[in-house]
Amino acid sequence: MSSQQPSNLPDESGAAAIAAPVPSGNLWHDLRDAIRGTGADYTKIPLRRAVFLLAVPMVLELVLESTFAVVDIFFVAKLGPSAVATVGLTESFLFLLYAVAMGLAMSVTAVVARRIGEGKREEAAITAVQAIFVALLVSIPSAVIGILFAPDLLRLMGADAWAIEHGYRYTQWMLGGNAVIVLLFVINAIYRGAGDAAIAMRVLWLSNGLNILLCPLLIFGLGPVPALGIEGAAIATNIGRGVGVLFQLWVLFRGGKHIRVLASQLAVHGAILWNIIRTSLGGIGQMIVAMTSWIFLMRILASVGSEAVAGATIAIRIMMFTLMPAWGMSNAAATLVGQNLGAQEPGRAEAAVWRIGWYNMAFTLAVSVFFFLMPAQLLAFFTDDPKVVAVGAQWLKILSYSYFVYGWWMVSVQAFNGAGDTVTPTKINVVFFWLIQIPLAYWLAIHLDWQHTGVFWAVFVSETAVGLFTLWLFSRGKWKTVQV
Repeated sequence: MSSQQPSNLPDESGAAAIAAPVPSGNLWHDLRDAIRGTGADYTKIPLRRAVFLLAVPMVLELVLESTFAVVDIFFVAKLGPSAVATVGLTESFLFLLYAVAMGLAMSVTAVVARRIGEGKREEAAITAVQAIFVALLVSIPSAVIGILFAPDLLRLMGADAWAIEHGYRYTQWMLGGNAVIVLLFVINAIYRGAGDAAIAMRVLWLSNGLNILLCPLLIFGLGPVPALGIEGAAIATNIGRGVGVLFQLWVLFRGGKHIRVLASQLAVHGAILWNIIRTSLGGIGQMIVAMTSWIFLMRILASVGSEAVAGATIAIRIMMFTLMPAWGMSNAAATLVGQNLGAQEPGRAEAAVWRIGWYNMAFTLAVSVFFFLMPAQLLAFFTDDPKVVAVGAQWLKILSYSYFVYGWWMVSVQAFNGAGDTVTPTKINVVFFWLIQIPLAYWLAIHLDWQHTGVFWAVFVSETAVGLFTLWLFSRGKWKTVQV
């Protein structure tokens, strides 16, 4: 990475902004630098410090994201199982959108990180602009479909009468406002790839903090603010994310520690734009495979009843709460892999992945203890419906048996993605999710009549297997040779 100030960073940042801080050896100083953000060269500073400076803001960023997911369903659950089921069924479609956004984000992180590692900051900024163009384009079809066909989508998923007649407005808002979801993902991926993890953290703090404040206000009403019910939850989400996107764009044009977009760079660059699309296809593919598998699982659960869908939805939110910090550490692995491969340091890239993998395993192992010992108590915090509690508690307990494998799986997948090899995880997902998870879930739940229990055991078997296989494939090291 170049040690000179790039022309597309603000002059006032000065040498101090781009020079790596002297390793302090002091935890509190490192924590302060991680939260404030630094201009450290992550390909040259000690690996322990590089992991810490990136992982801390990425973990804090996603902790609030997962906190919102739990708070949101906490308030929606007060409206009854049908409302929770509406959120769960809507999220089945949003998962497809998340697949596109996350797949695109994987590509953006990989390409931006590689350019930063190579010292090509201006190319990194141009890549950021092309990524935003793509994000805007892909959000249009989902918005149109969501606004026009929300009741039909819910009916297709087997929703009950309440969801179709009253909950469809939630679906309209969430799908209709999907552009802010895609942009939030993609622009934060730009910051992560560049090494500006602290900025991405602040974006989600702002977005989700506002969301958490507005959610109960718009759902239940207060004073002159009317009670909008489940529709209020969707409006609060769109407002929070919309403000977050505006903040992202303001910072991106003002300039962070590692990347800044200039007005002169707001043009289409065909070769770079196509490189992003080409690289993102694998990422989108791997996420679509995983997300469509989840849609089929939700459809099987819907045939069991609203309580099964509601219990699974709450359990998933609890899982998200615990997995988001682990994903934060895994995102740090993707940035370190991309930048170090760009700097021709493949050994350092691999060492970073193994180090973060051990951290993740320890964390998820600790979480699994809580899932095993007190699953019903966790579910009871969100609902007092005994059937819903029983369903969700059972899933958490089954998952606790191998939760630590997920910690390794997340890091190894992000290592592939950070290297720009998004195709390999796609092929893995096709085998383990489409060819194993879905047929096994149907056979256990419907053919053997295990109902929701069959779905949960199918998830356990398939995701444990995919985690172990992906880790083995990573250890072979072919990802080090990928060019982006």
